[in-house]
Amino acid sequence: MSTKRLVMTAAAAAGALTLSACGSGGPGGADGEFTDDKVVLAVLNDASGVYKDVSGPNSVKAVEMAVADFQEKYGDEAVVDTIEVTSADHQNKPDVANTQAQALYDREMADIILDVPTSSAALAVATQAAEKKKLYINISGGTTELTNAQCNKYTFHWAYDTYQLAQTTGTAVTEGGGTDWQIIYPDYAFGQDMNKNFTAAIEAAGGTVGGSIATPFPNDNFSTFLTRAAAEDPDIIGTMQAGGDLINLVKQYNEAGLKDQGIGLAVGLMFITDIHSLGVEEMEGVQFADAWYWNFDDENREWADRFMEETGVRPSFANAGNYSAAMNYLEAIQEEGTDDADTIVAHLEGKEIDDFFLRNGKVRAEDHRVIHDVYLAQVKAPGDVEEDWDYQEIIATIPAEDAFMPLEQSTCEMGD
Repeated sequence: MSTKRLVMTAAAAAGALTLSACGSGGPGGADGEFTDDKVVLAVLNDASGVYKDVSGPNSVKAVEMAVADFQEKYGDEAVVDTIEVTSADHQNKPDVANTQAQALYDREMADIILDVPTSSAALAVATQAAEKKKLYINISGGTTELTNAQCNKYTFHWAYDTYQLAQTTGTAVTEGGGTDWQIIYPDYAFGQDMNKNFTAAIEAAGGTVGGSIATPFPNDNFSTFLTRAAAEDPDIIGTMQAGGDLINLVKQYNEAGLKDQGIGLAVGLMFITDIHSLGVEEMEGVQFADAWYWNFDDENREWADRFMEETGVRPSFANAGNYSAAMNYLEAIQEEGTDDADTIVAHLEGKEIDDFFLRNGKVRAEDHRVIHDVYLAQVKAPGDVEEDWDYQEIIATIPAEDAFMPLEQSTCEMGD
């Protein structure tokens, strides 16, 4: 799908949002503090491939919800009259993401890019953000490189990363008795990062990784790789696939009868949309790390109910994270009275945030890693599911300071 088509679609939605604020004129909206007298939020993600359901068009809707809520909250006091939401499809390809990011910043006049699953694509967008000196908040890409060797002043990492996933799931499964692992991972930046961080977490917890098998990305046939892993007779096969690839792998794991052979399955990254697609019967008892769960408490559920009215589905953590990032960005421009990127960066650095997504959240100034409480979850048994999308039991909450890479381990050199 072309950028032009998506922009036209988003523009129609943005137009409706714009009308609600026209004629107001906040404290800085019409006096030249904003480029083009407007703010443009761009969502760049997978709108058609294996990661479409985990974020995709529903994250665009989440950002539109944030804009509508912001405009309702501030009304005539909003600091800018016109706020637009646009989007583009990066097709999970870093070269396409690079081109789309340039177009969004230069032609669509985006003040910020949000989301960007697929770590190789996320790193490409980070490079453009640094070059253009424009904001980029990553939500659904996992690589820790965004806040390590490839960090930059204009890039923030909001929801999760591979270190946090490994520390949560790798440690819990190993300490629970699954000590002998085989890992199957997609052979690109995300999977390579997951393999590295899970191996470190498993070994630190007293386990061993007997083998790591790289697979093409995307991929729809994992039978050969599962057979190779099972031949080593491990306690656990750890899959680092996500989205549509994860769904295919789990189906083939079950078809091969590996669970009946006593070989467990650990999932490195899972979204609630994956469980919905597979059904709890396919995933019962599987433990995984979750950055956010819609039915964790009343505050989460209230937002999730609104989201479901808009989309017909419950939100993934990526959907909720996009709302949170967009709203915090808009609050920053409201407080600063400008969309100047350097001003907004300074505003966000070191900020402590406690919203429905970021519990005990903090934006680390040193590497732009956003830390917050995360969760160890387990897929419920079919008999324990009380309503649609009621798939998860939260087993443990991992405090923000323990969940993410300690600052002293970061290799980020932020610079100017």
